[in-house]
Amino acid sequence: MEKFTTLTDTAVPLDIENVDTDQIIPARFLKATDKAGFGENLFRDWRFDKNDEPNPDFPLNNPNFSGSILVAGNNFGCGSSREHAAWAIKAYGFKVVVSSYFADIFKGNSLNNGLLPVQVNQEFLDEIFLALQKNSEEKITVDLENQEISIESTGASQHFDIDPYKKTCMINGFDDIDFLVSKWEAIKKYEENNKTTPTPVGV
Repeated sequence: MEKFTTLTDTAVPLDIENVDTDQIIPARFLKATDKAGFGENLFRDWRFDKNDEPNPDFPLNNPNFSGSILVAGNNFGCGSSREHAAWAIKAYGFKVVVSSYFADIFKGNSLNNGLLPVQVNQEFLDEIFLALQKNSEEKITVDLENQEISIESTGASQHFDIDPYKKTCMINGFDDIDFLVSKWEAIKKYEENNKTTPTPVGV
């Protein structure tokens, strides 16, 4: 996975609550078994109308907003446990999703796929939405090492929590296998220092 330390970028506001995984990636697009192409169908039924034309009212189609940070309403990623939701968001180009609450399974799937879910309180989320409403070019900084998210124009910031193991993996660009491989020398040394002599059969 790509390493993640600090990101400063513009953001796309999706001020909608209770966005479930079927809205993120509709079930009819789940036939593929690899991650390729999922970004094209992110929020498909919201981004496009019945004639497959872009919906100008949907935030991702607003040319004023861009960037690798998605700022979403409360309770993002609820519904089914499909990992494809995290695949689609990451494949579209987002590296961070900010919300005041994430469904636990979605949060885990995101971290496993190099997508950072940043949970803030509702007041700070509202501050971000307001800043983006005032200026679509507003910059948001996400500092994973210090677990802090900040708004450039106001200087407002907030600490966010993350599982220490997943933090280590994201900073180093590790998946679970990469993490184990990185510990190989320590594992080998431990095994060598804790060898036991087998007891002979019958003794």
